[in-house]
Amino acid sequence: MSTTLVLTVYVLTFSVGLPANAFTLAVLVAKAWRRPAAGPTVGDLLLLNLTLADLLLLLALPFKMAEAAAGMAWPLPATLCPVANFCFYSSMYLSSLFLAALSIRRYLGVAFPLKGQGRPRPSHALAASAAIWLLAGGHCSVVFVAHYHGGGSDDSNTKTPNPNLLTPIDSRINPIGPVDSKTSNCIDPKISNPKIPKTPYPSSPTLPRCYDAFSAAQLRFVLPLRFEFFFVLFLVPFSVTALCYAGLIRVLLARPALPRGQRRRAIGLAVASVVIFGLCFAPYNVSHVVGFAHGRSPPWRVYATLLSSLNAAIDPLVFYCSSGAVRRALAGVGGTVRAWRWGEGEVGGGAERRLLGHGLGQ
Repeated sequence: MSTTLVLTVYVLTFSVGLPANAFTLAVLVAKAWRRPAAGPTVGDLLLLNLTLADLLLLLALPFKMAEAAAGMAWPLPATLCPVANFCFYSSMYLSSLFLAALSIRRYLGVAFPLKGQGRPRPSHALAASAAIWLLAGGHCSVVFVAHYHGGGSDDSNTKTPNPNLLTPIDSRINPIGPVDSKTSNCIDPKISNPKIPKTPYPSSPTLPRCYDAFSAAQLRFVLPLRFEFFFVLFLVPFSVTALCYAGLIRVLLARPALPRGQRRRAIGLAVASVVIFGLCFAPYNVSHVVGFAHGRSPPWRVYATLLSSLNAAIDPLVFYCSSGAVRRALAGVGGTVRAWRWGEGEVGGGAERRLLGHGLGQ
């Protein structure tokens, strides 16, 4: 895979995701500010947390861009490696869990519209949100443990960060970057071999790699945890989301009297959520299972990691389908832009506008 492709995808995700998520955050905060007595709704709280999860990934993307620009080597201080990866991976699992929570809320709201006492309250949403942040953050803190896990050195008294997370490995395992399998010592970079030069990165020979190489001890620690991630942080929320939206669509089909716009938005929300799970989350999490079965990460895992970043750019579709405030604010922005362009035309193209108005009978 070309590092240019990696950098391009990250830049596009950042360019689309940052303004869209910042806009949603501003709309939700403004709505809560205008109604301090009523407080935010359950849906607003879940959307707010989903927005913050996306912004957490977008916060990590500049670090990943710098890594891609350096040929998938790590040009930044070593302490930032686990921090950037913690933000990146936590955001993915936070998004999957909050999408599942949104599907539950949407299903209950449509299937049981009159049973207000049984529906979630804002206090329940706050408690659930705190539990989700703790669950995802606690799981993804494994990047810090792995970073300092002493699996890459024969010296058990080593207290420095594990060098295997910042050293090159075989290009068959990590196909990104200018790794030459003929010149890379993938067994132990500290062993001198006259037949194997110790300069595996011609473009950046002095830069290490971040969270890319694992020793055997680290793999014994990381792979079972990833396997557990697949079930707890992906399969369970994906199953809940699929079941809730299947039930939601069934309810909508049984109630033809519901407004057409509401039906379209509900179906759009279901489709967007399934696309996010299928396109962004599924490949990366399936690589956990494959890696656990084979004892090492599959070579296509780098592609799956790249796809996982796209959720920050696709989530705005969920915001649009879920929040009337976001739709109204977006419509207001569109109206302002059209009015501005119309006014600009009056200044720069008044003659053409007058001819058009005359032709339309204005």
